[in-house]
Amino acid sequence: MGKQVLKLRGKAVVFIDWANVYNWKKSLQRKPDYNKIFEYLKKYQEIKEINFYYGLDKHPKSKKFLEEISKIGYQVTTKEVKYISLDGSKTSQRKCDFDIEICMAVYQYLEKGFKTFVFFSGDGDFAPLYQYLAQKRKQVIVVFEQGHLGREVYNINKILYKLTLTKLMNL
Repeated sequence: MGKQVLKLRGKAVVFIDWANVYNWKKSLQRKPDYNKIFEYLKKYQEIKEINFYYGLDKHPKSKKFLEEISKIGYQVTTKEVKYISLDGSKTSQRKCDFDIEICMAVYQYLEKGFKTFVFFSGDGDFAPLYQYLAQKRKQVIVVFEQGHLGREVYNINKILYKLTLTKLMNL
């Protein structure tokens, strides 16, 4: 079976929330391949921009990764990672949400006449945004991985196209 073919309706934009996608590695049983994702998406003439959201920290690997992503051709948006203490212990968790930045960008793309919005994120927080876009008669495609789709998004029927990265990329 070949890769899934997307039937895009007009000028399209892609949003990749990398922290979300990277966490699919357990379900995929390997790290998601950002090169393959980019190559796949660039085959579509309708896709005009591929946005990549990435939390920046001081670690050298983080800076190197950011350089690689930029060279590939992604439109990169970054901001500093926060470290949140867990239960008052010395253990901390990295946190860097881009929900607001992605929502603001969506409105800019609406003003530019984009018709199709592709999201690589199963985050349930985006459900109201997907519903808003659907009300505006825009095509909304949500790419996720098995076990990484928020209930809020799962429960939206008929107005979204939902498919796994595995099916999309034939992994």
